Amino acid sequence: FLHALIRTADHFVQAAFWYGLVVHVRIYPIIYALPIILLLDPLHFQRGKKPAIVDWSCRTSKKSRDPINNKITRSQYIWNFFVKLFTRRRVVFATVAGSTFLVFTGLCFFLYGWEFLHEALLYHLTRTDPRHNFSIYFYHIYLHYEREFSILEKLVSFLPQFTVQLVLIYRFALDLPFCLFLQTLAFVAFNKVITAQYFVWFFCLLPLILPWRKMELKWKGLGCISLWIGAQTHWLLWGYLLEFRGKNVFFQLWMTSLFFLTANTFVIINVIRSHLYCPLFEKSQSNSGDGLKAE
Repeated sequence: FLHALIRTADHFVQAAFWYGLVVHVRIYPIIYALPIILLLDPLHFQRGKKPAIVDWSCRTSKKSRDPINNKITRSQYIWNFFVKLFTRRRVVFATVAGSTFLVFTGLCFFLYGWEFLHEALLYHLTRTDPRHNFSIYFYHIYLHYEREFSILEKLVSFLPQFTVQLVLIYRFALDLPFCLFLQTLAFVAFNKVITAQYFVWFFCLLPLILPWRKMELKWKGLGCISLWIGAQTHWLLWGYLLEFRGKNVFFQLWMTSLFFLTANTFVIINVIRSHLYCPLFEKSQSNSGDGLKAE
């Protein structure tokens, strides 16, 4: 999908199709929609021409890591997003991706009925899982599970997650691969339910950002890895005492969940600080004057 998006002039509809299919299979990539829409900007595209991909060798330059010195600033993106929201590429991408999602979801609904719709989509919005997991929310849910949670209570846990997503998108949408990685890592860290399988979601994006980091593996890199693994191992120790030894260590387990969130936040901050920032696309020549001409 990302490869097709980068080669968007020739594979634009294909990228939209794959994105819609991916969201149907696993709903969480819906968080990538806003940075993708921001990237499909008239600042990059001329009708019938491919967008100019930035020479990523410039990442070795300190100046290139400063977004204010880049040819396209975040303020230009936000301004163009509101002024020219409904460009041809944005409308086509949203239409194709949305139609693909609806067609496959509708087909599965026809085959499996409301059970599929609830388990695949609706369940995630109001999910309350009392079983212990890495999330900091599990203990509150466990203590109050016998009473019915209101819709507001079920949705309020999304507020920190939503806020972090908006901040990351605003700050890093120009560097799309890095933005997708940060979004996924933060989405998992602040999620209402976290299990070990969720870690695969951001592990698979690591190859996209590893070449563009200045973090030394010997010291800071090894420290981040050790902290993250150590926090997870610490949690698993208390989980073992609860699950296999039957000890009442719910509070201790919740405290280790707080520590695990802190470790994830520390890793996110250090990854951001060590990343060699660079936008994905150059500004198109015809838009170099004001950046607001239509495609």
